[in-house]
Amino acid sequence: MSYMAEYQKWCQSPVLNEEERAELLSIQNDEKEIESRFFAPLSFGTAGLRGVLGMGVNRMNVYTVRQATQGIADMIARQGKDAMNRGVAICMDSRIMSDVFAKEAACVLAGNGIQVYLFESLRPTPELSFAIRTISCIAGINITASHNPKEYNGYKVYWEDGAQLPPVHADVAAAAIAETDIFTGAKYMDYDKAVKKEKIILIGEKVDEAFLVHVQGESIRPELFGQVADDLKIVYTPFHGTGHKLVPEVLHRLGLKHVICVPEQMVTDGNFPTVKSPNPENPEGFALAIELAKREGSSLIIGTDPDADRVGIVVRNGAGEYVTMSGNQVGVLLLDYIIRARREAGTMPANPAALKTIVTTEMVRAVCEKNSVALFETFTGFKFLAEQIKEFETAGSHRYLLAYEESYGYLVGDFCRDKDAVTASMLIAEMSAYYHTKGMTLYEAMNALYEEYGYYGEHTENLVMPGVDGLKDMQTLMARFRETPPSEIAGNAVVRIRDYLTGEAKKTENSSIEKLGMSGSNVLYFELADGTSFIIRPSGTEPKIKVYILLKANSREEIAPRLDAYVSAARELCKI
Repeated sequence: MSYMAEYQKWCQSPVLNEEERAELLSIQNDEKEIESRFFAPLSFGTAGLRGVLGMGVNRMNVYTVRQATQGIADMIARQGKDAMNRGVAICMDSRIMSDVFAKEAACVLAGNGIQVYLFESLRPTPELSFAIRTISCIAGINITASHNPKEYNGYKVYWEDGAQLPPVHADVAAAAIAETDIFTGAKYMDYDKAVKKEKIILIGEKVDEAFLVHVQGESIRPELFGQVADDLKIVYTPFHGTGHKLVPEVLHRLGLKHVICVPEQMVTDGNFPTVKSPNPENPEGFALAIELAKREGSSLIIGTDPDADRVGIVVRNGAGEYVTMSGNQVGVLLLDYIIRARREAGTMPANPAALKTIVTTEMVRAVCEKNSVALFETFTGFKFLAEQIKEFETAGSHRYLLAYEESYGYLVGDFCRDKDAVTASMLIAEMSAYYHTKGMTLYEAMNALYEEYGYYGEHTENLVMPGVDGLKDMQTLMARFRETPPSEIAGNAVVRIRDYLTGEAKKTENSSIEKLGMSGSNVLYFELADGTSFIIRPSGTEPKIKVYILLKANSREEIAPRLDAYVSAARELCKI
């Protein structure tokens, strides 16, 4: 069916209410907008759905949510009665329509005879992962678009281990969704009736308490909080999201007296009124927090994104200026601290390991090699890191200390299987306390690590390509890089090309081919003569091409000009 025919089908559907129909009629003379909304359904992958709010098959709305949930219900029903009785945990973030979508999903599952455990109000992503494992659910659903702009919402699906839906189940769910009529295909039970019959059970505070106990249990040296409680000041912002309750609570429970929250951003609001984008990767979002830190004399700001799975920090440097630390830097700091603290506490496990994605800094490798910690790499996405952790458990081979990716996601412990900004915030605060006892800020600690492990620099260039044309441009760009790869980038020869889609690497000097051991991800990885890695991939959650630049330098002063040269090259090479 063409996009215009699909549009007409929606306009004529008796299911739509007057407000929904009016929204569609308002674009009847805008063919580009009609195409954008109806050219194809939202893609369902291992992370579920994510899209702009609005009417249409390529938008997030009650109809796409019901259709997706019916597909999930069909998949669970095929697992048998026990799986249906084990049920599905559902939570939501603060975004527009999140509460509505969460109830819609719950009602569809209940209509299919599947038990539902619905959080009574918004909760962090890691708590959903924890709840799935604690209640022994077969699956979980989280209504969130993580750190995307306010126009977005999403629908993330988890499996019984608390990790994002594995590809084998995602394929089954996607096929079931495709077979479900978007207007009439979903079975449905009235919300109040489902609650009364206990097909939907509301959960909340008891799970909070159990989750917080586990978070506190990941503190390596809890006595440090008491040692600095009188004078360590930490500013915190949840960016109007789900971290507003649990992050300050766990820090207070561990003994910190001065957790200073940004009042304007403690208000849960899906419009994110104080920031352009609620993404801790964006320095401008910390403006209010920096003003507060200056007034209070704090050297550390912690910020979590709307669903509290990502965390970013801002630190005060020697000149009294506040600078953002990258996800790569925070991960290196955390890994080094965990190793030091566990050795000092006598809790270092046998066969310790760290995990990172292929686009994460190589400084992690230097830390691991110096400290005899095994390092494992995966594709981008925490579902792959979670799979590796599960393999460790099954084989009994390693105990992981930290899993992380450059995009501000960190995981420790055995109670979650997705990024956990609540526990990461606690560990960042503990790490700050550790260095505070030594008279150092985290900025100074990072400089010390550069002295110890070498100077590394990283940059991610995001090239936004929105709409139908953007999708085509991304496909064209990746095809061009494969068909006619560059021989040099920023004046440095390309010596080896890894294609993670085919799982092969090719040396440019003699065209020899070798297997990588990983395949199936649309990533091209160019290794350059100066040791720099230049990596390109389409984002899995946003309409953009991402270019990652990872380099090692002889001094800190050398990093910025070299990164600038590669950024310029990236923009030139990615022109369409």
